[in-house]
Amino acid sequence: MKTIVVGAGLSGSLMAIYLARAGHEVRLYEKRPDPRGSSAEGGRSINLALSTRGIHALEQVSAARPVLAESVAMRGRMMHSQAGKLRFQPYDAREDKAIRSVSRAGLNRHLIETADAETGVECVFGQACTGVDAAAGRVSFRGADGQTSSAEADLIIGADGAFSAVRASFQRADRFDYDQSYLTHAYKELSIPPAEGGGFRLEKNALHIWPRGGFMMIALPNADGSYTCTLFAPFEGDNSFASITSDGDVREYFEAHFPDATPHMPTLIRDFRDNPTSSLMTVRCGPWHRAAHVCLIGDAAHAVVPFYGQGMNASFEDCYLLSEALREHAPDVAAALAAFYSGRKEHADALADLAIQNFIEMRDSVASPMFLAGKGLERTLHRTFPGWFVPLYSMVTFSRIPYADAVRRSHVQVPIARGILIGIILLLIAITWSAFR
Repeated sequence: MKTIVVGAGLSGSLMAIYLARAGHEVRLYEKRPDPRGSSAEGGRSINLALSTRGIHALEQVSAARPVLAESVAMRGRMMHSQAGKLRFQPYDAREDKAIRSVSRAGLNRHLIETADAETGVECVFGQACTGVDAAAGRVSFRGADGQTSSAEADLIIGADGAFSAVRASFQRADRFDYDQSYLTHAYKELSIPPAEGGGFRLEKNALHIWPRGGFMMIALPNADGSYTCTLFAPFEGDNSFASITSDGDVREYFEAHFPDATPHMPTLIRDFRDNPTSSLMTVRCGPWHRAAHVCLIGDAAHAVVPFYGQGMNASFEDCYLLSEALREHAPDVAAALAAFYSGRKEHADALADLAIQNFIEMRDSVASPMFLAGKGLERTLHRTFPGWFVPLYSMVTFSRIPYADAVRRSHVQVPIARGILIGIILLLIAITWSAFR
């Protein structure tokens, strides 16, 4: 089957591998230059957190091992108070459970190289999609030199990101629902270099968070000892990007709010000045398929904000699930695309909600005593009754339970855990009261 994949980012490259392994003749188009021959785009990449769903999808095409070898395990959150005090919050009661910090650019290069090595895959760079004629199965392109061209295929997959050109063609058609929403916050990429002589300046096996109520900074480790840092702050208002107008403001802002991190950031002023201030967007749309043989996956179908660390993992899971649908319904492509969408849509929407909720938690709640007590109780219950109680984060991150199913199970579990916690507090109050009578 002739197949066109638009977008050679993470999901598009992996999808091309899956399709090639299934015997498709694949053309993988990308508007950017080949990243293997040019420096990676910098300044707007939030480091990626690879977890169970993404690893599983990579394993199905034997692409996981080199990625994991270059990753850094993060076993929990390292919280940094304003006074510089540290507190570690493990992600799971099981010590072997960790998410993996990976380089977006490095992972993308690896997947493109793997796809390009597959029999039946042709990678075409420097070609921007300008439109899709779904009825004709035709995609139009414009090259960097302005020249236009088109190509036809039996299956067209749009994996071209949150601002998808393939999806734009859906939006001009009838009965297509589309919603995009932006957070009032933006992000800016910063960095912490390796320590002098090599090594890590902070705890290696943790995702570092500086929660400040209304804004925060995070840092993810890289294999070379550096950290990719990201400042999340409002566009406008108190402690916002708009309030920082000079190099002096940058220094003052960071020394006031992130005093233990600032000494480790020698390129802070340059990074802040040179790297863009980027927005955070959620996309919900549907249906993801059109005219029997055009389909959206990844951010083109369901872009989410990055705060649950599941955007890439969900996109990789799309590749696996769509591949399974095509296999199960072969040769009926239309039935496969419809089954993929109907089985996946509610879970993508559930993830979008989880990601926004987790942003509020990471920014505002992770340092509160009640939050910490609740998380501690969840870990204890999970350790004691692993088959009955599984924290929502563990279901999302360390299992392949569909997202909406995980949320429904959590809604049953959480009131029970909350009741146990209240009971413990009341018991302690009663014991204390009795002791002082």
